Amino acid sequence: MVKKAKSTGAAKKATPKAENGASNEAAEGAAPSMNVLAQYVKDFSFENPNAPNSLRPREKPPEISININVNPNPMSETDFEVELKLEAKAVDGDEILFNVELVYAGIFRMQNIPAQTLQAAVLIECPRLLFPFARQIMADATRNGSFPPLMIDPVDFGQLFQQKMAEQQAAAATTS
Repeated sequence: MVKKAKSTGAAKKATPKAENGASNEAAEGAAPSMNVLAQYVKDFSFENPNAPNSLRPREKPPEISININVNPNPMSETDFEVELKLEAKAVDGDEILFNVELVYAGIFRMQNIPAQTLQAAVLIECPRLLFPFARQIMADATRNGSFPPLMIDPVDFGQLFQQKMAEQQAAAATTS
């Protein structure tokens, strides 16, 4: 049985500027662009605390919980570090079979993207590009830990973004 809990972080307010200092809306004729400047493993941990006992055959499959989070960090007016954090834990009753955590990050340059769509671009498109690489690292780690490779289902970061925005609007409405 696989349980999933997914969330996206809130983007910090940033309004990129065109090279001449004017806002993106004023940058006439410039096409929006997003470039991947780098991508890397920022933090990684694989634990198999009950080995070799955790590797014995089981009567039923373990319960696996997966959490996904996106954390954007503005570095400049056009550059953003985006962290994609994946956590997976497999348990059989009270016994932890494995616990794996990965923070996979990328640096993205966002140019000529309108301010009203920048947050969505950072929280949807950036993790969408990082996810296949992070997924492969998680699968390799569990396989190298003598478990079947953990193949995380594709993630709809657009839907997660919409859910987070709805939650923020609901929270703002209740505090007003």
